[in-house]
Amino acid sequence: MTSTDLADSPTALGPALPGSRVDTARVESLVTDLLVALGEDPAREGLLDTPKRAAAWWSSFLSPEPANAACFPEPYLEGQMVLVDGVSVWSLCEHHLLPMNLRVAAAYVPETEVVGLSKFGRIAQHYAGRLQVQERFTTQVADHLAALVGSEDIAVYVEGLHLCMSMRGVRMEGARTTTVRIRGRFGSDPVLSQQFLTIAARDRAA
Repeated sequence: MTSTDLADSPTALGPALPGSRVDTARVESLVTDLLVALGEDPAREGLLDTPKRAAAWWSSFLSPEPANAACFPEPYLEGQMVLVDGVSVWSLCEHHLLPMNLRVAAAYVPETEVVGLSKFGRIAQHYAGRLQVQERFTTQVADHLAALVGSEDIAVYVEGLHLCMSMRGVRMEGARTTTVRIRGRFGSDPVLSQQFLTIAARDRAA
């Protein structure tokens, strides 16, 4: 059994996590100022602890768990595709600071080892816990999975519901954004690629 914790690469994958750099006292003060600027009274009963709660949330959200992932030796792997779907994480659009829900499906072709299934969710949560754009998130998950399995035979499908599109601007509540990263055999083998896309998109088709 091996364990891997892949570090973020600011140049390849975008900005690193703020982590412990979050100044919760300053965030609390800024939220108080924001409430005043919005015409609210931070001293009224319902808002007394709102700045503190908001600051605590920002600190927690921007400090996700490391994307630790374990791989296990397995002899019975020939001709298999391993696909995990239904992974759902929340992130924040860095353009408007509004939430986006990202549904992830990821697949790989194993050779001698398999990835612990719960680790797919941990990888997605790790890269969602920051100010993001869906396109970068998709690449980060794909890069991490490829490095973890030691192969380019991977595919990642992400469908996003963006509140910056649902709540503002055109306000289209039913709009979804889909991003796909196909590599290795998933790009060269049309049957494998079609199998992946059919399974990954089945919830939307239903």
